[in-house]
Amino acid sequence: MDLCTCLPVYMNGNNMEFKITLLPGDGIGPEVASEAVRVLDVIARKYNHTFEYKERLVGGCSIDKYGSSLTDETLADCQAADAILLGAVGGPKWDDPSAKDRPERGLLALRKGLGLFANLRPVKVHPALVDASPLKPERLQGVDILVVRELTGGLYFGQKIRDTKDGCERAVDTLEYFDYEIRRIVELAFNLAKGRKKRVTSVDKANVLESSRLWRQIAAQVGRANPDIQLEHALVDSTAMKLVTAPASMDVVVTENMFGDILTDEASVLAGSMGMLPSASLSEAGVGLYEPIHGSAPDIAGKGIANPIGTILSAALMLRYSLKLEEEAAFIEKAVDQTITTGARTADLGGKLTTRQMADEIIEQL
Repeated sequence: MDLCTCLPVYMNGNNMEFKITLLPGDGIGPEVASEAVRVLDVIARKYNHTFEYKERLVGGCSIDKYGSSLTDETLADCQAADAILLGAVGGPKWDDPSAKDRPERGLLALRKGLGLFANLRPVKVHPALVDASPLKPERLQGVDILVVRELTGGLYFGQKIRDTKDGCERAVDTLEYFDYEIRRIVELAFNLAKGRKKRVTSVDKANVLESSRLWRQIAAQVGRANPDIQLEHALVDSTAMKLVTAPASMDVVVTENMFGDILTDEASVLAGSMGMLPSASLSEAGVGLYEPIHGSAPDIAGKGIANPIGTILSAALMLRYSLKLEEEAAFIEKAVDQTITTGARTADLGGKLTTRQMADEIIEQL
């Protein structure tokens, strides 16, 4: 199956059954994941679907119980599922840099084990939330960005060395990309741009990095093969500046792993909170993983005040991309939009609603 050609194809139908692996994870992960499941259960009843959930551990909680951030059994369950919904991983309890295993390692292993090479992170600004962003309201008008981040290459997966050389302690991380890894993510970005504003910004550091020069070369080749799409090459530092000075000028942004990780965290301030933004991690053929872009937020874990919207919207992306249920996905997104319009706010947005109360408001709209 070619992801680049299959992504825009959506299906709807009744009496459909799906297997979903739940990975609530650490910190606020279980809190927000449970609210997304409540929303999915409403969808199942309304559209006569069956969602069969299998809950498994990943991250710090898995280290505590099994001594591994990702067990073979959990990976196998994920591979056998129709889709995976994840909360968050990590926390200060497992932050020892010298530890052999850390929560984030489980997430990286999951991405690699499932071939999740493409991470889609939509960034939209709701008109009712412009005051929640530190940017001036006039800069937020019309912001609708889709960041397409390469997810299985680059520094995070390159060769790592920790040794002593010439009497000094040394650490090395290798940034490595093969041409096919770059080509498939850039082609996906162009494919997605065809259904949007037909603009792609390819982000690199070609003035310094050899890997970025290869990235730019291949992006240019894909651009020539798609003359109907406007291609812009941009350096990552100038893109970081443009995200806060002229974000509405950007449409589809495609970039490598670490750059995408950093830029999307920066872009979260446009929406008012990291708690608002969903993501989808997709493979060329097979299961997809869906998670909010925020972390485990250990400082508020257990307080019941986390914003569940990013996870609920991630569930909507799961319906759209993995389960091919476009109508159901749009139904959730509309309910979230209407809920925000009514003034419902969790603490991160300056409100007083609990995690459960915010989900209740969305379910009422459904």
